[in-house]
Amino acid sequence: MTGYALVSAEHPHGALTLELRSVNARFLDVQFRIADELRALEPALREAIAARVARGKVDCRLTLSGRAAGLPSLDPDALEGLRALEREARRAFPDAAPLTASEVLRWPGVLREGALAAGELQARVAALAARAVAELCATRAREGEKLAAVLGARLAEMRARLAGIAPLVPAANEVYQARLAERLREALGSADDERVRAELAVFAVKTDVAEELQRLAAHLDEAARVLATGGAAGKRLDFLAQELNREANTLASKAATREIADGALDLKLAIEQLREQAQNVE
Repeated sequence: MTGYALVSAEHPHGALTLELRSVNARFLDVQFRIADELRALEPALREAIAARVARGKVDCRLTLSGRAAGLPSLDPDALEGLRALEREARRAFPDAAPLTASEVLRWPGVLREGALAAGELQARVAALAARAVAELCATRAREGEKLAAVLGARLAEMRARLAGIAPLVPAANEVYQARLAERLREALGSADDERVRAELAVFAVKTDVAEELQRLAAHLDEAARVLATGGAAGKRLDFLAQELNREANTLASKAATREIADGALDLKLAIEQLREQAQNVE
């Protein structure tokens, strides 16, 4: 499910901003865009997101801007190493000019970034993450309510199609069996009723769709129950859509008339629409 959250808070070193974006995905996939100085906070952010979000691709971006209090400092070890290098260079080149302050400051490793207070920063980011995840879940919940209405309409449509197919089956089987009996008698060249009845019995078994209709109705009841229960229902609905499609395929293959076959194909189309929408649900 899609969602978005953007929260910020002030910090002695600047402004902390946490942005979360989520899109549809079959499993939970969290991607981070965090500055190196904040990379240690990634496990805590991942844990905060996983505690509330079970499914979807989530992009997490954490920034710290305007670090006024985090002034850089000189690294004593780097300075000492630079002095040693200068002494060796002046022994080799006695007339060389000494290093200037600007040259020292530009030397790699001499300047050390101001350290962030790890404990305080982690606490602030944890509070920020709680706010952001709550806002993200709220937007996803609003979308979920709309998707639930769409899925409910799909289930009602499938029930209507199933209700239209069921009354056609007995009459269709009788008509088809009568035609089959006539063709069997013509093919056998006799009125061997016993042989005809045996062939018709085999046909009746092959075209019996009572179990398929019952299972389709049971799966629709379960899908409606899952929707009414709420919570994380996406994977369960996806599984039920697969089972519905399996039964609809069998119904289509056993169809005794074109009307029943067309009804089964229409049912398969509605099931596919349900499955596509179910993949958007957590």
